[in-house]
Amino acid sequence: MSLDYRHLDWKLITAALVLSLIGILLIYSAQYDSLRGESHQFYLKQGIWLLGALFVFAVVIHLPLRVYDFLAYLFYAGALVMLALVLVVGHSKYGAARWFAFGPVHITPSEVAKLALLIALSRFLAYTKLAKESIRRLFFSAVMTVIPVMLIIRQPDLGTSMVFVAMLFSLWFWSGISPLYLLLIVSPLISLLAAFHWITWVVYLAILIGLLLLIKPRAIFGIVTLVANLAFGIITPFFWNRLADYQKLRIITFLDPGRDPRGAGYQIIQSKIAIGSGGILGKGYLGGSQSQLHFLPERHTDFIFSVLGEEFGLWGTLFVVAIFGFIFYRGIMIASRCRSRFASYMAWGALTILVFQFFVNVGMTFGLTPVTGLPLPFLSYGGTSLMLSWTLVGFLVLADYYWTEY
Repeated sequence: MSLDYRHLDWKLITAALVLSLIGILLIYSAQYDSLRGESHQFYLKQGIWLLGALFVFAVVIHLPLRVYDFLAYLFYAGALVMLALVLVVGHSKYGAARWFAFGPVHITPSEVAKLALLIALSRFLAYTKLAKESIRRLFFSAVMTVIPVMLIIRQPDLGTSMVFVAMLFSLWFWSGISPLYLLLIVSPLISLLAAFHWITWVVYLAILIGLLLLIKPRAIFGIVTLVANLAFGIITPFFWNRLADYQKLRIITFLDPGRDPRGAGYQIIQSKIAIGSGGILGKGYLGGSQSQLHFLPERHTDFIFSVLGEEFGLWGTLFVVAIFGFIFYRGIMIASRCRSRFASYMAWGALTILVFQFFVNVGMTFGLTPVTGLPLPFLSYGGTSLMLSWTLVGFLVLADYYWTEY
């Protein structure tokens, strides 16, 4: 059945396209050399990748939903194979093996795995006959998530693995699990953090026990939750020692950027300076001193939002945030009205990835979240990231198109 292009969500597509074009302009500015009066070729590559992303988007929306439904687990298995292979034959950079290098083209399996897990979890949660809060349902879906997460952590890439965990919890919530149950499920991670000091850990455990008495979950669930919290608290020192040095440094720097202003804290400090110096109206296009004079590291990738804030000021950032807000609003509306649970879960999961990466990346530029290396959807330089963003938009458009189907 051919698509009726008149019924596509053109407002959503236009919003994504506007962000992508803004991204190319910012990449040009971020790499601009004021002495030569020219920029590096990154913006041209991003333009080529945008054409490729639009082609991928076109392919995605021309495939019926039942194709993704049918191939979900096969796609998931293929992604796991890619994640395993990249550890063996992947291209290494900055001490991490995260890419397959084919000449100038780099493919990031973890971005493919995000899509694979999204589709596989959507299918499992949509068709399982297990009760929403049953241990088996939670266990199987958690295992599906943990396998790619462990492979990605081995690269190592802790930041990307967080996207998978966020997707799992978001889909659990959308599938009907009580937020209080989700709080209990995530509580071992809170225990892990609280256990860095014994007083906070004891206070936390007291609060947890009170919450268990209030919610009164099934006995097995309550016991497992309490044991897991105790176990995670006990292994906190071992967990910290297992982190790579750069991961420890990122956490410490996030808590106190001024601890090493010329080293680990340099990125966050320069990002804050760039955004703050932009003021209300900004310094003008190609006028950002922090980026033009190369004070701001990774300015065309991780800190592209800082370039936006410096050159276009508060009004420019609000404009871009408003476009993202519109995309998020449309995603919620689409996921809410889909009659097919599979389509609804797929749309909600796609929205989760976009929202999570947006908030982590933007928060990182203000020092509100740790520096994780997660790109800003549509704006950050990178072909695989751009294609992922457009594929997620394709899922939203596709779910909206077939919203009446069961």
